[in-house]
Amino acid sequence: MTPLGNKSVLKAPIHNFNEENFYLITKEGEQGQLPVLILSKKESTHSKRPAVVFLHSSHTCKEWVRPLLEDYASRGYIAVAIDSRYHGERAKTPTAYEDALVSSWKKDYLTAREDIDNSKIGILGMSLGGMHAWFAAFADTRYSVVVPIISVQSFRWALDNDQWHARVHSIKSVFEEARIDLGKDTIDKEVVEKVSFIKIDKMFGTSEFDSDHTVPVFAVRPLLIINGEVDPRCPLEGLDATISTTQKAFDAHSLTHFKVIVEPGIGHEVTLSMLKEASDWFDKFLKP
Repeated sequence: MTPLGNKSVLKAPIHNFNEENFYLITKEGEQGQLPVLILSKKESTHSKRPAVVFLHSSHTCKEWVRPLLEDYASRGYIAVAIDSRYHGERAKTPTAYEDALVSSWKKDYLTAREDIDNSKIGILGMSLGGMHAWFAAFADTRYSVVVPIISVQSFRWALDNDQWHARVHSIKSVFEEARIDLGKDTIDKEVVEKVSFIKIDKMFGTSEFDSDHTVPVFAVRPLLIINGEVDPRCPLEGLDATISTTQKAFDAHSLTHFKVIVEPGIGHEVTLSMLKEASDWFDKFLKP
């Protein structure tokens, strides 16, 4: 089951859209072919518009967020979705957890388009896609507005407080591979630490990728974090330091566009109210 459960995402009215389906070549090899879907509203005038990139959750694909693309495109955005590695059209090998999308998916392509306002490119991700959005925006400030949903967590806190089991279960094959490589009989804290820290360390060239180091860097860009109150994969207790440090970073710039929404009684699930909050956030900071 996806984070949305059996619910559908937003339902948009029918509009005439320009639809683009193509591949970007990010590197050699099969996984270097990046499937891209872009929807935009057909307009008689040619003006630059804001864009939002949508990153899907685990075990889904870019088509899964199409209702969101249609909703945003109908409201004047250039709406973009891609298949993460080993998902959708790229799902020809077992799932792997190595795609932070930090710079490999060609944001240069978006900034080069004549119909996109380069100063107004937002990014939204859900679950695994939210982690990708978080890391991507940390690495590239061209994402001017950021909304990670049910995704921001403290990896170190989860390890230190034995709260890593739910995250492991969500992508168990990755940890099983690490367990075998380490010669372990079971997945334990050491295995989880190797996967969580060493793999991402290779992506960023630093071990300081955890939320308390990376999320405060988002000040001065509008940042909306949305989590469920009882989400076992993103325990709220582990985010106290991250939220406090981030708030201080925004306060230092006398800015108020950092917000954390915790939906009461919700676990690892994306709700329609979360999507509405995200939509309002983008409209506030990206629309003219």
